[in-house]
Amino acid sequence: MLFAGSTVVIAILGLFLAGLPAISGLGAAVALVVAVSMAAAVTLLPGLLGLAGTKIDKLSIHRKSHVAKPADETLSGRWAHHVGRHPVRYAVISLGVLCAIAIPALSLRIGTPDDGNAPTHTTQRTAYDQLAEGFGRGFNGPILVVVEVPATANKGVADRVHDALKADPGVAAVTAPVFNATGDTAVLTANPTTAPQDERTDQLVRHLRADVLPATVSGTDAKVSLTGQALVTDLTDRITSRLPIFIAVVVAMSFLLLMIVFRSILVPLKAALMNLLSIVAAYGVLVAVFQWGWGAALIGLHSTMPINPFLPLLMFAILFGLSMDYEVFLLSRVREEYVATGDNHEAVVRGLSSTARVITSAALIMISVFGAFVLGDDPNGKLFGVGLAVAVLLDATLVRMVLVPATMSLLGRANWWLPNWLDRILPHLDLEGGHADADSGADVISVEPERELTAA
Repeated sequence: MLFAGSTVVIAILGLFLAGLPAISGLGAAVALVVAVSMAAAVTLLPGLLGLAGTKIDKLSIHRKSHVAKPADETLSGRWAHHVGRHPVRYAVISLGVLCAIAIPALSLRIGTPDDGNAPTHTTQRTAYDQLAEGFGRGFNGPILVVVEVPATANKGVADRVHDALKADPGVAAVTAPVFNATGDTAVLTANPTTAPQDERTDQLVRHLRADVLPATVSGTDAKVSLTGQALVTDLTDRITSRLPIFIAVVVAMSFLLLMIVFRSILVPLKAALMNLLSIVAAYGVLVAVFQWGWGAALIGLHSTMPINPFLPLLMFAILFGLSMDYEVFLLSRVREEYVATGDNHEAVVRGLSSTARVITSAALIMISVFGAFVLGDDPNGKLFGVGLAVAVLLDATLVRMVLVPATMSLLGRANWWLPNWLDRILPHLDLEGGHADADSGADVISVEPERELTAA
C-alpha cells in the first residue's frame, strides 16, 4: 500500500514541472491528501479495527458460502487461465484495440474553450452570441497591446503600432492608443477576426509577436507586449512545451520505484508502457468526441471544442497514479505466488483471481465519480469526466484483465529478470517480511492483499 501510494504522490508532484504556480499548488495539496491517507491507513485504520474487533462484521451481508474458492474456480481465475493459454492472441487483440482507440490522439489540439460551447439556455452563451453577432467573434477574446514609450522614443510609435495592427488581415478592429497619465505607456485593443478558441487566433498572436510588432518599433527604444487573449495562447504553449518533460520524469521515477519493489526490469517497463497506452487511448476518445463531435450529442455537448490545456497535465497525473496503484496491487500478489511456487502461469492466475474483485470495485467507484461530471452543463466538466472515466475503464478492462496476463504469460520467467550488477546497486527494502528470491537471492517486497478476497 505504501509503494502504491508513493507512485500516486510521485505522479501528482510531477505537476511542479509544469512551471505554473496554480498547478504546483494544486499538486502539493493533492499529494498532501494522499500522504495523510497513507499515514491513516497504516496507523488510524488498524487501531480502529482493533477497537471494533469482531463487531466489525455485525452488519455484514451474509453470503451463501464464506469458503474462499480455489483460484482456478473463480471467474477471474478461469479467465486468467484462458488468456495464459492463448497469450499471443489476446496480447495482439488488446494492443490493436488500444492503438486503434489512441489514433485520434495524433490530432490532439490544446486550447482554451470559450463560452460559445456553453448550453444555449445559459446567460454566458447568450452574451457570447449577442456580442459575436454585433461586433464579431473576436470581440469575445480581445488582444490587449501594451506599448511602452520611454522619454527617448517618439510617441508616434504607438500610432505606427495601431496602423500595423489595422492593416493585418487577422485583425477585425483596433482601438486608438490610450496613454496613461505619465505618457510613457499606451494601450490598444485588437479584436481578431476569429473566435477565442479558434486555432487561427493563436496563430495570429504568434504572427503579431514574430512578424508585425517587432518591425513597427524597430530602431526605437519602445517595447510592445501582448496580453488579454494572448495570455491564453501563452498558457497553452507553456503547457504544451512542458508536457513531454513532465511525462518523462514521472514515468522515470515510477519505473525506478517499481524496479526496486519487484526486482525486475521488464515488469516496471511493461507497467509504464501500458499505463501510457491507456492514457493516450483516453486522449484519443476525447479528440473523437470533443474535437470531431463523434457522439457529442449523447453527452449534451452543443459544439466541438479544443482540449483544455490543463486536462493533459491533470489527467496524466491522476490516471498514471491510479494505474500504478492497480499495477502494484496486482503484481505484488503475482510476485508472491511466483516466489512461492516458481510457476509463472499459476502465479498470474492466482494473482489476478485474488485481486480482480478489488480492482474492479475500485474502478467502478472511480468511473461513477468521474462519470458524474458528464451530467453537468459545463463543457470543461464533461471533458474531464469523459477523459478520466474512459481511461479508468480501459485500464481496468483491456489493460489489467487482458494485456497484463497475456504479456506476463508470454515473457514467463523473464518477467523477473534483473542483472546482478543492478541488483547489487538497488536498495533492498523489506517492509512486510520479504521472501527469499530463489532466482537472485534478493529480498522481495511483499505487498500483501487480503487473502480472504480470493473469490471473485
